[in-house]
Amino acid sequence: MASDDVWILGIHMTKFGKHPDKDLTDLSSEAVLGALADGGVTMKDMGVIGAGNLLGGGGGAGQALQKQLGQTGIPVYNVSNACATGATALRVAVMAVKAGEADMGLAFGVEKLSGAGLLSGGARKEDDGTWSPSGRYGAVAAVDGRIGTDIMPGVFAQIGMEYGHKYGGTTFELFAKISEKNHAHSTLNPLAAYTKRMSLEEIMGDVMIAYPNTRPMCSANCDGAAAAVVVSGSKLKTLSLEQQKRAVKISASILTTDPWEEACQILPDVNTLTRNAADQAYEQAGVGPSDLDLVELHDCFATAELVHYDNLMLCEQGGAVDFFNSGATWRDGTMPVNVSGGLESKGHPIAATGIANVWEVATHLRGEAGDRQIAGAKVGLTHVIGLGSACGIHILERAA
Repeated sequence: MASDDVWILGIHMTKFGKHPDKDLTDLSSEAVLGALADGGVTMKDMGVIGAGNLLGGGGGAGQALQKQLGQTGIPVYNVSNACATGATALRVAVMAVKAGEADMGLAFGVEKLSGAGLLSGGARKEDDGTWSPSGRYGAVAAVDGRIGTDIMPGVFAQIGMEYGHKYGGTTFELFAKISEKNHAHSTLNPLAAYTKRMSLEEIMGDVMIAYPNTRPMCSANCDGAAAAVVVSGSKLKTLSLEQQKRAVKISASILTTDPWEEACQILPDVNTLTRNAADQAYEQAGVGPSDLDLVELHDCFATAELVHYDNLMLCEQGGAVDFFNSGATWRDGTMPVNVSGGLESKGHPIAATGIANVWEVATHLRGEAGDRQIAGAKVGLTHVIGLGSACGIHILERAA
């Protein structure tokens, strides 16, 4: 029977960082066992698995996990959707439960990325300046370093600069202050890859990766996994009062891609699909930006966080600079953003991030976030975006 309500029953994330002694299956098993234990259920209770992994190469992360923890014959959907991979895996489990095909579903994302360097950088080849008309992209000369870049820090540096060009107010120091906030928040998160507070001077004085993003303003490549167990509203009612009390409602689960539109051929548009996803999520959840108590958004770079304040409608259009300067996004502000430390400090094991963001918000809604707890948090939003492009947004609400 189809279910209108879908709830997070259990959720867990590993510590993000360097795990040279653990492979993908070790990390995903740790996250999944933690989520199952958190929900008070086992693998035999699951009806579907959404397994997210982007760079593992094998393509069977879900089946590898089953071989480790228990093969039950249920369908496994291995998904790969850039930085939205984890959110997509969760979306798969949510859709199966909503459709009535499963009472409970499992989603996880896992990645080993420590030491990966600048993403996309390894794809570049020697360029002798000669155009060769071959292949799908043979009709255009290589653009990297000429009229743009395909290296992630460069792409998002340009996106931040474009916002400043359009609306004004952006400076190197402003973007560094966003990073300063996230590194400060990370000191309260024991699962973050980096938990060191950094001064504005340290951030601005660090090595420049792609202006205006210095190294601390970039997401940290690392290893990690996160997992969630979702359950239908009708099934939840049959479980213990303790399980019901800790369950977190998924009020909106949205995934978007780029709509057709006239667009720049050089710079990806991360704005339109994010704004579309936010519109749909607010409508589906029946809430507005002003109802949010905290937000975990995709700060793959400090420049990205600024533009997504606007895209998620946390401020008026064009008002992201004033919004940040008001202090709203600090953990003691009116709209705390990335109290986990964000991707810049918590780290960004790509496929794990979408579920790790959900873990962070759910932990606050349960009142279990310890020293970094946002008091009285009832509603939160998580957001990830992967170039290509895909945007995943989930809105979560505390159990009544």
